[in-house]
Amino acid sequence: MSDFMKALSVSASGLKAQAQRLRHVSENIANTDTPGYRRKSVSFETEFGSRDSVGRVETSRVHLDRSELAKVYDPSHPMADETGYYDGSNVNLVIEIADAREAQRSYEANLKMFDQARQMSASLMELLRR
Repeated sequence: MSDFMKALSVSASGLKAQAQRLRHVSENIANTDTPGYRRKSVSFETEFGSRDSVGRVETSRVHLDRSELAKVYDPSHPMADETGYYDGSNVNLVIEIADAREAQRSYEANLKMFDQARQMSASLMELLRR
């Protein structure tokens, strides 16, 4: 595998991992007010190919945040207990927005790396044609 293909492979795996992270962040934001919803997150792991020494980014399984759910007081809610409370979600919008911004910036950095490798490959091919 050429160095250009290795660079494209690494950046493509980073794009895929950040896209998955952003998908979970958007699910968390969408379910902020869903009773009993637990925040989802993924972590990143480095995977090395068997034939080449290229490290790729892979996401782990989805983890549910096991922190305590917020207690919401609303006696008229159908899920409220005899005291008038029900379990809300444990999603913090500030954290989700920060995670979304970080994932977006990482995605953009991987996209620039992919584009640079593609441009260098195209430039090399142009030089070889002369």
